[in-house]
Amino acid sequence: MVDPKSVIFDFDFTLADSSSGVCECVNFAFSQMNLDSVPRAKVSKTIGLSLTRTFETLAPKSSWHLVDEFLTLFKERADEIMVGMTSIFPSVPAVLEELVRRGLVLGIVSTKFRYRIQEILQREGLSGHFGVIVGGEDVSAHKPDPSGLLIALDALRHSSCDSLYVGDHSIDADTARSAKVPFIAVLSGTTPREQFEPLEVLCILEDLGELTGVLPAREDRQRV
Repeated sequence: MVDPKSVIFDFDFTLADSSSGVCECVNFAFSQMNLDSVPRAKVSKTIGLSLTRTFETLAPKSSWHLVDEFLTLFKERADEIMVGMTSIFPSVPAVLEELVRRGLVLGIVSTKFRYRIQEILQREGLSGHFGVIVGGEDVSAHKPDPSGLLIALDALRHSSCDSLYVGDHSIDADTARSAKVPFIAVLSGTTPREQFEPLEVLCILEDLGELTGVLPAREDRQRV
């Protein structure tokens, strides 16, 4: 049993499904660059990576010098459609409300742009639940570099041992390990259970709705 003071979440495939939007943006950029389109399943496996790593994973190596063009085109299309094509997972609102009720402080650390996350949360009426949001524009090095998570901890004024990071990708686990933050995996993304099992993971959840069941109830936390 862990008893954190704060819970920090990854965003894509942890709190929300943006796979349709990401696939649209990748293939819009590839089309403009005269590159072959990429199947949605393959694009989805890159969600959680930086856009640079996404391009290097999906594009032929001979095209890697075009990464800046890809970044520009992806952002251009994402500004048009990403918020509308992203949906919060059904279990998320109730989980967030319960964690706040228990006195936990919440945050988000993601490679997604902060302003885009804020738009989605505002649309869903969830923005007030979070004490800090660290997005891709807030760091010079992306996950698994721990800088984003460390920025969030500093903003929340909590130590690594008093916090918890929840994510859907092995990169999230590596990020938490580097920041010395306990990690819980959720299988709402494309990373299978067996990929998490050898990593430093407190537990593996099928759905984020199970999170409140593995944390102390409010009355239990008051007795600790």
